[in-house]
Amino acid sequence: MFESQSPFLTSMEGRGNDTNWSISMPSASKYHLFIGLALAIGSSIFIGSSFILKKKGLLKLADRGATRAGQGGYSYLKEWLWWAGLLSMGLGEAANFAAYAFAPATLVTPLGALSVLISAILSSYFLNEKLNIHGKLGCVLSILGSTVMVIHAPEEEEVTSLDEMERKLQDPAFVTFAVLLTVVALVLIVFVAPKRGQTNILIYILICSLIGAFSVSSVKGLGIAIQQMLEGKPAYRHPLVYFLVVILVLSVSTQINYLNKALDVFNTSLVTPIYYVCFTTTVVTCSVILFKEWSSMELRDIIGTLSGFCSIIIGIFLLHAFKNTNITWSQLMSSVAKEPSRPHREIETSHTLLESMENPALVYEEDNILFSQ
Repeated sequence: MFESQSPFLTSMEGRGNDTNWSISMPSASKYHLFIGLALAIGSSIFIGSSFILKKKGLLKLADRGATRAGQGGYSYLKEWLWWAGLLSMGLGEAANFAAYAFAPATLVTPLGALSVLISAILSSYFLNEKLNIHGKLGCVLSILGSTVMVIHAPEEEEVTSLDEMERKLQDPAFVTFAVLLTVVALVLIVFVAPKRGQTNILIYILICSLIGAFSVSSVKGLGIAIQQMLEGKPAYRHPLVYFLVVILVLSVSTQINYLNKALDVFNTSLVTPIYYVCFTTTVVTCSVILFKEWSSMELRDIIGTLSGFCSIIIGIFLLHAFKNTNITWSQLMSSVAKEPSRPHREIETSHTLLESMENPALVYEEDNILFSQ
């Protein structure tokens, strides 16, 4: 009698175990997601602060008459403020490194927008760079966009072992993408940067962004290796680990070199947002090709993620595109207050706000030079 019921009981027990497993997996996935989110936010704080410290160090060297980094000098290696900025960036990158082990790159990388906000706020206090009403609205938009991306981010990772990572790296689509990035980066480094790097802000930043795709991919792979070692698996014996370490060292050193040149030659409030947009676009594209994290997402989540990313880009554009425009909240209120008293002069009231600004030709002359050939 009992033996005849044992298959049924075994079946029920198996179903119960499956149910418990299916219930526990989402909770564990969300737990990892929140850890990755916290690490990404901490990373943004350290990285955003590092831009200010490095810039202060470079400005001190310029005041002393030392050879600037943009001109090939390395005097910044003797400046303690620059080393403090490097340490802050190292801590941020370490937190970022750990974040990739817990959360998908599609979530971690766009949250770097918070470092842009922190850098903009701190630069207004320590570098005397203005943060007007456009910048404040841009900060709000970027925070809202980051929130939307967190809500719609994928919660599961497809690559969980070094063997899977190795198969992903051998995928023809990723190999083609990697070769294309390498060729473009080498062309910029060898031929374009020596001629136009001092006048076009995009050159140095594009080099950092393109190389950054390899650094993030390496960090993601090493994060998987660390997870396996914590589980007691001998991941250090896998040759892929050492290959990823070499790629990470080369890519990070290249990024630091050209980012220093960009910060030395151009305004921090311009370098930071442009670098974020280029870097994030490259990394997200690499993540889609290599890890295919979006394959498990529903259409509404994909649309939400893209919408959040676009909101961040618009916010960063507002934060820095009108940085030289002297507009305050009181000026906006005064222009609105004047509108009812002059109902028959619509053309003039439409230009009231523009009349309170600085000369537009002088405002945009500096930014146009940055993108000239």
